[in-house]
Amino acid sequence: MSAIDTRHISRDSLFLLADLRIGGFETGDRVKVRNLSAGGMMAEGSARVERGAQIAVKLRNIGWVEGTVAWVQDSRFGIAFAEEIDPKVARAPEQSQGAYEPPRFTRYASALAPGAGLENDRLRKL
Repeated sequence: MSAIDTRHISRDSLFLLADLRIGGFETGDRVKVRNLSAGGMMAEGSARVERGAQIAVKLRNIGWVEGTVAWVQDSRFGIAFAEEIDPKVARAPEQSQGAYEPPRFTRYASALAPGAGLENDRLRKL
């Protein structure tokens, strides 16, 4: 399909950050995801990409998705995915990867943690 043929595909306009690999190499580039559909996305960033380049992008809640750069214009470029994705999954709130851990600012300091073996007489009374 040409670029003109795909303009009827629905897209989600959103703002996400994604990691980018160009040609299979970790580049350390982050891009802004401007819109996302099942078959591709528009990204914006300082990554130097060329039309036809093989890339992979790490999308929230989905992981690494391989694709090809379809077009480049200034700091924006389009990516055609090798396989379709569900864009609603990327739009959902980020899923935790493990057991719940409270934010650092709500945890006890290590010296004052309950059961840390401190004797009550060593603590200063206020």
